[in-house]
Amino acid sequence: MAHIKLHIPGPVEVSEKTFKAFASPMIGHRGQGFKDLYAKIQPQLQTLLATRQLVYLSTSSAWGVMEGAVRNLVAKKVLCCMCGAFSDKWLDVARRCGKAAEGLQVEWGSPIRAAAIDAKLATGEFDALTLIHNETSTGVMSPLAEIAALKRKYPDVMFIVDAVSSLTAVPIDFDALGIDVLLAGTQKAFAMPPGLAVFTCSPAALAKAATLKDRGYYFDFVEFQKNAEGDMTPSTPSIGHIYALASKLEDFFAEGLTARFARHAHLAGRTRDWAARHGFTLFPEPGFESVTLSCINNGAKPGGRVVDVAKLQKLVKDQGFLIDGGYGKIKGTTFRISNMGDETDATMSALYSALDSAMQKL
Repeated sequence: MAHIKLHIPGPVEVSEKTFKAFASPMIGHRGQGFKDLYAKIQPQLQTLLATRQLVYLSTSSAWGVMEGAVRNLVAKKVLCCMCGAFSDKWLDVARRCGKAAEGLQVEWGSPIRAAAIDAKLATGEFDALTLIHNETSTGVMSPLAEIAALKRKYPDVMFIVDAVSSLTAVPIDFDALGIDVLLAGTQKAFAMPPGLAVFTCSPAALAKAATLKDRGYYFDFVEFQKNAEGDMTPSTPSIGHIYALASKLEDFFAEGLTARFARHAHLAGRTRDWAARHGFTLFPEPGFESVTLSCINNGAKPGGRVVDVAKLQKLVKDQGFLIDGGYGKIKGTTFRISNMGDETDATMSALYSALDSAMQKL
C-alpha cells in the first residue's frame, strides 16, 4: 500500500534515518551501554532546552508528564490557561487528579495574555498554573516570554509549560524564562515516532515535589532527577526511542538550531501565503500564529473563503498527502496544515501543488 505523507499536526513524517536508529539492536536499560547513550545526548538536550538542569526521558505520551506535573506540584490550587481543545483538557486532568483547579478561558483563536494571568494570580489562591505554548487545535502560539515574566512577581507559583508542538521549532530558553516545568512529546516537531516525552524541571519544582506525598510513582519527578543523575530512567524506557532521539539530535545540530528555527518560520509563512492566495483567512488572532502548523479559517470566523473540507482532504489524499480537517468544535470550519519536523521548501512545494490541484476541483 502506498504511503500517504503526513501533513497533520502529529504524528508527522519520520525519516528513514530516524527509523533505522529506532531499530538499533537492543541493550540492557541498566547496563553501561544505556548509561553511555543517555550521557551522550544529555548535553545536547540541555543545549536544545537552554538549561543547566538535567533533561528527563519518559516512555509515555506528553500527557503522562502533564498529569505528573499536576500531581507533583499542586498543593493548593492550579490555574489552567485554556485557549483550545488541548489546553481546555488541563482543567479536567487536574480535577481527575483530585486537585482544586480553575480555568482561565479565552475565546478559541485568541492567545493567553499575561495581564489575564496576573489578575488571577494576584488573588493568592493558586500555587501552580498550566499553559500550552502552542495550542495545536487552533494554531495559536501564546506569548511565552511575556507570561513567564510574571514568575518574578509570583516566585512561589509553579509555571508548567507544555511545548509539545513548539519545542525544536522555536527557541525556548528554559533557564532564562525562569519557568518550572517544560515538556514535549517526540511525535511533533521532533519528527519521531510517538511514545516518548522529554522534560525538565527547575530546582524549585524539584523541591516542591519532594514535599508532596501523593505524587505517584511512574511520574515522580524526584525519582526522575535521582535516576538522571546516574544517566538512567526510573522505569524501563523505550530504548528504540532514545536511539532515535540521539539520531534526531545529530540532525538538529548538523542543521544548526538557528537555521532550524528560521526554516520553521519560513515554511509557516509559505503556508499562510498559500491560504491567502486562495482567499482564505487564518483562524488565529493576527500576530499569534503558530510556526509549526497553520489553522486555516473555513467559516469558523466571519470572512474568507469556505470550501468542503472533507472533499478537499480526499482530493489531496488521492495525490498522496494527508492534511487535517480541523479539531473539536471547529472541525470542518477550519483545517490544519503542518510544516513541522523535517519539512523543507521542496517537500512543502509538493504539498502546495497538490493543494492547488485540489482547489481547482472544488
